Amino acid sequence: MEWKTHGERQIYTNKWVNLCLVDVQQPDGRRWEYHVVRLRHLAVAAVVNDRQEVLMMWRHRFITDSWAWELPMGLVEDGESPEEAAREVLEETGWRPGPIKPLIYAEPANGITDS
Repeated sequence: MEWKTHGERQIYTNKWVNLCLVDVQQPDGRRWEYHVVRLRHLAVAAVVNDRQEVLMMWRHRFITDSWAWELPMGLVEDGESPEEAAREVLEETGWRPGPIKPLIYAEPANGITDS
């Protein structure tokens, strides 16, 4: 059974994220506003060399105050394909990737966000 959407309004927006309240009705008839985070699409690049080594970056993230290995990634700009957004590899690492092919499309947290 599906939920019905009756409308949506933004309560915060910037270049990276939109926070919205969505007027929804559950299958049992209850109707209420649900918080939804709408994120811009990201392109993540897995750059693999001829020795099967993967290019990664050691980065600090202030939100979790932790260091971790990450693949190069960046926002997909309006009118840009994910393949074109792979320019982030050069911008973030200085490495120029070879031929690019799409591997996967994912929406990891589709309960509260459209990322």
